[in-house]
Amino acid sequence: MKVDLHCHSNVSDGVLPPALVAAHARQGGVDVWALTDHDEVGGTAAARAAAREQGMRFVAGVEISITWGGETVHIVGLQIDENDPALVQGLAATRSGRDARGREIGVQLEKAGIPGAYEGAMSYVDNPALMSRTHFARYLVQEGYCANVAEVFRKYLSEGKPGYVPHRWASLQDAVGWIRGAGGIAVIAHPGRYRFTQLQQGVLFDEFKQLGGAAIEVVTGSHTPDQYPVYAQLANAYGFLASRGTDFHAPGEARVDFAALPPLPGNVTPVWHDWF
Repeated sequence: MKVDLHCHSNVSDGVLPPALVAAHARQGGVDVWALTDHDEVGGTAAARAAAREQGMRFVAGVEISITWGGETVHIVGLQIDENDPALVQGLAATRSGRDARGREIGVQLEKAGIPGAYEGAMSYVDNPALMSRTHFARYLVQEGYCANVAEVFRKYLSEGKPGYVPHRWASLQDAVGWIRGAGGIAVIAHPGRYRFTQLQQGVLFDEFKQLGGAAIEVVTGSHTPDQYPVYAQLANAYGFLASRGTDFHAPGEARVDFAALPPLPGNVTPVWHDWF
């Protein structure tokens, strides 16, 4: 059984609508699929219907942006009730400020010699409340400033670079509370991607567990293959379940597509071990 519990549609910063993401996942052999758009559950109904048409089990999900230790960290919620009032209100509050941040990114990029970036990024998003750095990255690739999205982040959109503008997101306590209150399971997304020391990462894991967090992503398109066994070991050390997902945003953008993502290591307990 192939499970993918981390994907994005154009409801947040993906390129494809939920139905096409579902079709792409199924073509890649996925049997159990979750849509986890950033700070948004508006695509859940369409995703659920598309998964049913494709013959996949569907898991309602979300990926919540938080600020922890001065870094932006992502917490995935799985098996949520997407209509839970506290979750819906919390996500709306988290989304607020994205447009203002986007305008400031545009100003900073113009100072760096890239005019019209805000307007260009907006051509990739329908709702300013959902604007993200990825939309800017796609525009810069389109205009030839960089060869791919990853290069844009390295040169322009990460901390210390010309187009980086920090944003204060939800707290870890908020995110885990909203997810658990909506009947869901909280998962730290791609923990190997954050620039924490080993000590800082341990503090994050401890606090997450104390708040009721249950799992970390082990096999993800945002990890390198050598990180898979590292985070499998850490999952066991902290008593976390293990999750898996491509972190799909668009065909050709991810490190690995649905068909190529390897299974979880055999020494971990999958987050879905008692779902079916």
